[in-house]
Amino acid sequence: MFALSGKSALITGAAQGIGKTTAEKMSELGCRIAVADICREKTEAVVRGIRQSGGEAVGVFMDVTSNESIDFAVKEAANAFGGIDIVVNSAGILGTSSIEDMQRDGEWNRVLDIDLSGTFFVCQYALQYLKKSAAGRIINIASVTGRNGGFEGSMSYAAAKGGVIAITRGMARHLAKYRITVNAVCPATTKTEMLEGYTQERIDNQVKNILLGRLGKTEEIAAAVCYLASDEAAFVTGAMLDVNGGAYFG
Repeated sequence: MFALSGKSALITGAAQGIGKTTAEKMSELGCRIAVADICREKTEAVVRGIRQSGGEAVGVFMDVTSNESIDFAVKEAANAFGGIDIVVNSAGILGTSSIEDMQRDGEWNRVLDIDLSGTFFVCQYALQYLKKSAAGRIINIASVTGRNGGFEGSMSYAAAKGGVIAITRGMARHLAKYRITVNAVCPATTKTEMLEGYTQERIDNQVKNILLGRLGKTEEIAAAVCYLASDEAAFVTGAMLDVNGGAYFG
């Protein structure tokens, strides 16, 4: 089940965290991987690791705040594999500012530009290739914060991830005629490098709101992505797959 042999995926934010683990897991299932990230050194390390494990991968530099960079990277990925079947939008950053301290030209714009606008425009530029695929897939990494407004996260992050959920549903409606499915995975706080900006007290407060009493693992999020990318999920679109240990019920 969930075999991805013969398919090609573009994964943003794939140099670390959820994106990296997703790239590795999808490769294990036979998928060709375009590792897209702004950090060249880490990207190259992920590509080497996949190749050493017998997988097929290329690295593409992508700054999701630049449409020129997105366009170039998407074309690179498509040229490397003869097309793109799957797009996974995992690039993102956290916010830490309080409502009182939030600055429009600081954290607010930066988080929305990367987490929300980046997600939308990667989909836009990849669409020409997804339309040609026999099983086009878009999988966005949203968040429980976008579902419930968050407990400890900043409002910039809640707004961005709420927006990702909204465009996921909207794209699902608009792209169904091309047989492209569009879904999102909504994790609770997951143990990644992104938490380095959080204090231990803040992390502990988030864990208190997770019924299973722990942080998520990147492998658990990657497994959900692999399902949504597979043929078994061909009748799933516009869905928010909650992988959150009971932090949100709907």
